[in-house]
Amino acid sequence: MLQKKWLKPGAHINAVGADAEGKEELEPSILNDAMVVVDDLRQAIHAGEINVPVARGTYKKEQIHATLGEIISGNKSGRTNDEMITVFDSTGLAIEDIAAAGMLYQKARQTGSGMSFSLVD
Repeated sequence: MLQKKWLKPGAHINAVGADAEGKEELEPSILNDAMVVVDDLRQAIHAGEINVPVARGTYKKEQIHATLGEIISGNKSGRTNDEMITVFDSTGLAIEDIAAAGMLYQKARQTGSGMSFSLVD
């Protein structure tokens, strides 16, 4: 488990290991002192890094600063100073994978990279 004492001011953590109910990889006090951003609120509460502290009552969903979409769209701010510790609790969304795959596909087509093949014969 990642401990708060190991972090330097301004650290950013991509929390991706807690991918099911009951799993956690960060010392809970990190969440209480950090700006926490999630990819999907409902999913993060049930299976993300915040799921255990929320279930124990040591962290409230209202403490979550924003979703990634809110920051990307400019509806909420990201980091506001260089000393702030930030946590992105990524539970993984299929739409993110599809967007990344689409971008890679377009780049491969533009550069003539990769190999074409049929998935259905």
